[in-house]
Order: sequence, then structure tokens, then C-alpha cells
Amino acid sequence: MGLVLAIVSLVLLLMQVLLIARAVLDWTVALAGPTAYGSVRSRLLAGAHAVTEPVLAPVRRVLPPLRLGGMAIDLSFIVVFLAIVIIRSLIG
Repeated sequence: MGLVLAIVSLVLLLMQVLLIARAVLDWTVALAGPTAYGSVRSRLLAGAHAVTEPVLAPVRRVLPPLRLGGMAIDLSFIVVFLAIVIIRSLIG
């Protein structure tokens, strides 16, 4: 049973890393402008979105982004990230 929990914890850790990578890459688009098609940043962003979107989309349908003037905060990212942190701490 310990091996299964270790694998689950590792998968959750990888998801956390991918979520952080997605956040950083999204901010690079906001700060440096759109990516050129086929660039390394474009491919990394597409990969991060492809892996994390199936997890974030269902939460986003239930919990829409919080609008603050002209800005929106994606609450699904925060909820999923905190859920992973809590699950990993319970696994031990």
C-alpha cells in the first residue's frame, strides 16, 4: 500500500509543478506579449494547458473566475492547487 501512496503523491507533485509552470507561462504572455507560433514558449504553454486543463475545466464550470474591474482571478487554479496540497499532506 505504501508504494501506491508514494506513486499517487508523486503524480500529485508533478501536477503541482505543471500548475506552477502554467501560471508562470501565462504571466510571460501577459508581460512579454503573445508567443510566436512554434516557439519554445508556445510549445511549453500548449503542453502545460493540455495537461492541466482537464483538471481545471470541471472546477471552472462550478466556480467561475472572480471579476474585479477589468481583471479576473481564476479561482479554479487556487482550489485545485490547495486541494492537491491538502491531499498530499493527508497521504503523508
